[in-house]
Amino acid sequence: MSSENKSYIKDRLTALRQVMAKAGVDYFLATSSDYHASEYVSDFFKVTEYLSGCTSDNVHLLVSKEGAWLWTDGRFFISAAGELAGTEWQLMKMGEPGVPTIEKFLTDHLKSGQTLGFDGRAVTVTEGESYKKLAESCGAKVNGSFAPADEIWTDRPAMPSHSVYILPVETVGEDMESKVDRVRDVLKTRGCQALVMAKLDDIMWLLNMRGDDVHCNPVALSYLILGQDTIDLFIQESEITEDFRAYAIQHEIALHPYEKFFQELSDWKFEGKVFLDPDASSFALKEACAKAAGAENLVNGANPTTAMKAVKNEVELKNSRKCYLDDSVALCKFMYWLQKEIGKQKITEISAADHLDHLRSEIPGYIELSFDTISAYNANAAMAHYAPTEESCAELKPEGFLLVDSGGTYMNGTTDVTRTIVLGKLSRQMIEDYTTVAVSNLRLLYARFPYGANGIALDTYARAPFWDKRQNFNHGTGHGVGYILNVHEGPQSIRWRNANVVFEPGMITSDEPGIYIENAYGIRIESIVECVEDETNEFGRFLRFDPLTYAPIDLEAIDPSLMEKSDIEKLNDYHKKVWEKVSPYLEGDELEWLRKATRAVEA
Repeated sequence: MSSENKSYIKDRLTALRQVMAKAGVDYFLATSSDYHASEYVSDFFKVTEYLSGCTSDNVHLLVSKEGAWLWTDGRFFISAAGELAGTEWQLMKMGEPGVPTIEKFLTDHLKSGQTLGFDGRAVTVTEGESYKKLAESCGAKVNGSFAPADEIWTDRPAMPSHSVYILPVETVGEDMESKVDRVRDVLKTRGCQALVMAKLDDIMWLLNMRGDDVHCNPVALSYLILGQDTIDLFIQESEITEDFRAYAIQHEIALHPYEKFFQELSDWKFEGKVFLDPDASSFALKEACAKAAGAENLVNGANPTTAMKAVKNEVELKNSRKCYLDDSVALCKFMYWLQKEIGKQKITEISAADHLDHLRSEIPGYIELSFDTISAYNANAAMAHYAPTEESCAELKPEGFLLVDSGGTYMNGTTDVTRTIVLGKLSRQMIEDYTTVAVSNLRLLYARFPYGANGIALDTYARAPFWDKRQNFNHGTGHGVGYILNVHEGPQSIRWRNANVVFEPGMITSDEPGIYIENAYGIRIESIVECVEDETNEFGRFLRFDPLTYAPIDLEAIDPSLMEKSDIEKLNDYHKKVWEKVSPYLEGDELEWLRKATRAVEA
């Protein structure tokens, strides 16, 4: 961040504190989310970035008269430190020894008679109620409707608005009525008359619609109230096309203005219990529901759509397999081009990403990237979610690694893949670390496990090679992937904490261990896997993973002497699959490159 921009940060903190003093707020808390508990948000909702200059995706900030603190996770420690340097903001590294959680920090600092303020539209029910309880335990109060950005952000970007569109049943494999009936059946078992939904990708999935309101996420800003006989959708009038209006009439979807949601919700005539997801609904939304239905009539639980959406149907799986094959072919063409041209022409992190993005754009059915391509050379790759700029991007040289994390959204799926590619000479430590990451990736890829296993159990496959060396990585090993939807999707995940969802056949999940050496290099290998049936025998029902990603693991960075025989067998088997899947789509020098890149390795 330039010194000029850092002066803006100082001015914004000054303006914020003036508004806090006027409202009697002693501590202001903000999240990097939007009104829909989204991970990725449009520019309109980037309040934490406006106030701090930090571009990380997972941020909580806290401001008082005396200080400013920003919490983020291990993916962003290095980049956040650079962005906050020279400002008043103090980086709080989540999960690190000696770093208090935001709750512990508030417990230690919030005093009796003080007020904690936050915008209840951008804080989940779970978080908001936790903060409220915490404040009360300190003798403090909560102002859950404190939204200072509405006042001080004078040049705030406009609320995004883009036309929505409908996906045909042939593409999604299940019509809207069937999905709605399944959700209503769940509501009946919970004794609920209605479900209030704010989570954008869940609403898109349920109604078989898509939008373009969040960069690289095909969603539309919306709320939904699903009754046993009614469907009420709140959406911006400017997003409604003639086709969508006709679709709404056909499927008896009542349309309401997005901006009137909270006003109408507070006066809604609910006739029974109301179901809402406390982790995917805002604190303000629950307050409005409680006013309309009575707090005693609110039932908490995960949106039924979340679990349904995670298990892909046969049409979605068939389309995803083809989608990932096409995407893998593009990635292989990129890897060949990069290793052929490095040292012969000027290639930067950005021009390399542009070349890969262009290859994806030529795939039939391409819609957009599923996220901005991460192209990180050597030390830059130590920042797990590094974003190059025209002013600061590195020029690639015939030495070291390029880490490329990328993906696309197509009319037959959403992809995500990371490969760390050898550009030239490597140090001994780089080879050892790369081999560890490859072994980790392969052990999870080839895991067999009994039905009932969750992400914590599965994570040990990937972490063990690191833990044996007293190493680790500060991000999850796997996340769910949407279908023509968000690249990050729940409820399943693979991580060594807080991953209790049982894996089901049809779930699509990433397998992405990595290692990050600050100021030196970063290595990550990510393949996407499909959970499938393996075998049922006298010991029970077993599941396994099938790869959807087919791209070589760079053998130039592999030392077989560091691998167990079974790991070498896994590597050779995976490369055999890559050859069989991708070779029919390549020819000439590209084909010869693939032959060498997937050759069998001996111990």
